[in-house]
Amino acid sequence: MPAYVGVDLGATHIRALIGDETGQELTVVSSDTPPGPTGIDVTEAVLATIRKACADVDVAPSSLVAAGIGSFGPLDLAEGAVLDPANLPDTIDRIPLTGPVGNLIESEEVYLHNDAIAGLLGARFYSDRNPDDMAYLTISSGIGAGVAVDGNILYGWDGNAGEVGHLTLDPNGYMECGCGHDGHWEAYCSGENIPKYATQLHHEDPVDTTLPIGEEAMSAAAVFEHAAAGDEFAEYVIDQISHWNTIGIANVVHAYAPLVIYVGGAVALHNPDMVLDPIRERLDDMVMTNIPDIQLTSLGDEVVAYGALASALTGGTGQRAHSPA
Repeated sequence: MPAYVGVDLGATHIRALIGDETGQELTVVSSDTPPGPTGIDVTEAVLATIRKACADVDVAPSSLVAAGIGSFGPLDLAEGAVLDPANLPDTIDRIPLTGPVGNLIESEEVYLHNDAIAGLLGARFYSDRNPDDMAYLTISSGIGAGVAVDGNILYGWDGNAGEVGHLTLDPNGYMECGCGHDGHWEAYCSGENIPKYATQLHHEDPVDTTLPIGEEAMSAAAVFEHAAAGDEFAEYVIDQISHWNTIGIANVVHAYAPLVIYVGGAVALHNPDMVLDPIRERLDDMVMTNIPDIQLTSLGDEVVAYGALASALTGGTGQRAHSPA
């Protein structure tokens, strides 16, 4: 039976998903992403995770037909590598991927995408509704999008198109993004920055709150949990985050005119009602025309791995017409 592998390389985890020629999962294995000290250490961890997944289903890595990889960026598609990743230590300047994975599986069919485009490929292949004009948005430790227009996926010349988390939403630059610039969407609404935004808002107006401001327990999850429990300040923070998220999605809609936007990433997946409902309620006030359907991805935490598997199955396109099944 032909087998394929999809790899999700995240800042904290690596997933390897082995699937058959129909895209059916055979096994998925997860491991931690090592914090270095070099990019080669991350590469070796990816290879080890693939080997372990293959061992689970008694498949030799060299017998895999093709591999897809969805990774954090920025990417160098020509080199098949991640360059200077922002979410790992500075000692990691390059993570080779396509070459080492190709050597492991003894195939040149290795397809590399940023994680948001991999999410789009997963939505395109596995969802019932997959029009030519669609987008996948991830709201997780960072924010990014994969976009298809007229059936064509937008990669950009270097594979880094869709970095919508770095759209400037706040011209006053109230919050600094992890990239070093001010006012970016990600600076307000990503899992990494929500607690920083909440803390800054509280410093400006130190009202009573049950949130653990200034403590180690302060996190994006804490903000959502306390808001759900009725803490007024936490509810205010969520309201502000919803405002920025709606502006960001309105910008995506006006730029690309998707008919449907699938949303994933840990922040959205763990808090779907509190993240998506306010966007649906407010989008009509910000979008000129053609409001898209906003849906939570049905692929859960494994959306990037499934998208990478779909890429392996379809020669990098995610279109079922290119599937061997």
